[in-house]
Order: sequence, then structure tokens, then C-alpha cells
Amino acid sequence: MKASDIMSTNVISIDGLATIAEAARVMQRYRLRALIVDRASDKDAYGIVTATDISRAIANSQHPELTYVCEVMTKPCIVVNPDLAVEHIVKLFSRAKIRVAPVIKDKLLGIVSLTDILSKTNLTVNKGKLQPPNLEEFAELPLDESMDKEWQIETDPLYENWCSG
Repeated sequence: MKASDIMSTNVISIDGLATIAEAARVMQRYRLRALIVDRASDKDAYGIVTATDISRAIANSQHPELTYVCEVMTKPCIVVNPDLAVEHIVKLFSRAKIRVAPVIKDKLLGIVSLTDILSKTNLTVNKGKLQPPNLEEFAELPLDESMDKEWQIETDPLYENWCSG
């Protein structure tokens, strides 16, 4: 499987001169964690701004309405070739400590993220290496007739105030 097979093609981008408050609103509206920053010219490189970049800027006392995306973005950003195998994308993301990258071949084609990799492939991680799942394990599981019944949830007092945020 390649980057072009799993990438999202509906890419939302933002101008580098937009404020980080505007970027945050766009991310919230479209439920995104990163935006591609438009190029200033055809010869310019793409940039990327993430929710982490915005959070870090605000934590460093930069005012969201007065700070521009171009001040906090990563540019040039790491890009992925559409023909790159998913296994290599995972290694690239791991080594570069990133979670998302634009897919570019002469022009912006899409964006690929760890979420795309996990949701659109059948790969699992075993001993640090990606492997396809062992379907024989699932075939041997007995069918549980109780699944048709209503689920009962027991609450453990230890986890009552736990949040997965």
C-alpha cells in the first residue's frame, strides 16, 4: 500500500499571513490537527502549522490575534512522495517525530497522517515492526451469544474522574 492509497485528498490550507487564531478556528471547524500553509510562489516550499505549534506559541505568551501563521509554522516541511510505501512513511514519521505530512509530486496532492495509516490499513505493530494482522487468531474465537444482549458497564472508582483528552 502506498501514500496515494491512504492519503486524504481534501486538503485545507491557510495563508501564512493569517493569524494563529484564524488557523485555530479553521482547525476547529474542520476537526483538523494540522493545516498546510500556502506557498508564496510556485518556487516556494509548502509549510505546515499544527495544533501543537499554536499551543506552543500561546504557551510562550504569543497573542493569537497578533501572531501570524508564518511565525510558528514549519517550513519547509517534510513531504511524502505519493508512491512511498506505508511502511516507509511510518519509519519517516518515527524518525522525524511527526504525525502528518503533505503528499507532493510536483504539486500538492493530499495529506497523510498517522490516523490515515491506522484507519486505512490492516497493519499492526509487533516488536516495533509493522505486520499484517493474523486473521487465523480471529477465526478461532468462539462466538459469544451474550453480545446480542444489552451491555452492562461496571465503573471502577479509580477511573471515575479519568479523562482521555
